[in-house]
Amino acid sequence: MTDFATRLTQAERRQDWPNVRPRDAATLILIDHKGKKPRVLMGRRHPKLKFMPGVFVFPGGRLEKADRTMPVYGVLDADSERRLMTKVQRPTLSRARGLAAAAIREMYEETGLLVGTKELGAPEAPSDDWRVFEERGVFPDLGALTYVARAITPPRRPKRFDTRFFAADARAVCDEVAGLVGEESELVELAWLTFAETAAQELPTVTRVVLEELAQRIEAGSSPRLPVPFYAMHRGQFVRTLLD
Repeated sequence: MTDFATRLTQAERRQDWPNVRPRDAATLILIDHKGKKPRVLMGRRHPKLKFMPGVFVFPGGRLEKADRTMPVYGVLDADSERRLMTKVQRPTLSRARGLAAAAIREMYEETGLLVGTKELGAPEAPSDDWRVFEERGVFPDLGALTYVARAITPPRRPKRFDTRFFAADARAVCDEVAGLVGEESELVELAWLTFAETAAQELPTVTRVVLEELAQRIEAGSSPRLPVPFYAMHRGQFVRTLLD
């Protein structure tokens, strides 16, 4: 795989912003396996946004306090839980599971898709961010997710995130709320794209790299036991390590 740093765009190379600590964040990649080739769900950001306008991304966002306490169905596989607590300060199972829950919540907030189950009744939402899951009777299903990648935004960027990427089969979606995507929203359109089709889209570099990692993971069988790639800056250079 080509070195991450050599692929950064000119805008991504800028380092004239004040340095800030990266925020914990989570992203969910839905994969549709029904066709001859797998497709991933991506959303195009509004062209008038100041941060990454007009590019295709995976739905995601920062970890919120209530993500740790939202009632859930199922648990992450043991390998994902262990790796989520690797190379982090003060690792806890609550934080690891909260990141997976955050990925599910952000998927809903940006696309209207709810990943979970309706077999258990209605969960008690700990905050307004999760209220729709209570109203629609959906328990978020952590067991549907697998931890597949991690990347930390380089220093001196306008926004910095320590992002954990999760993947789930599209069949894990059990409900949908219409109207969350459009001209007045953060995402103006959604698209199910094959990995080959993503090559023609404008994507952040980290998104393109994660797509390549995910394609290789699927080719290798998508076992939770496969190591998780971790991209971060060390001594001025982007380094790829593996979380075994």
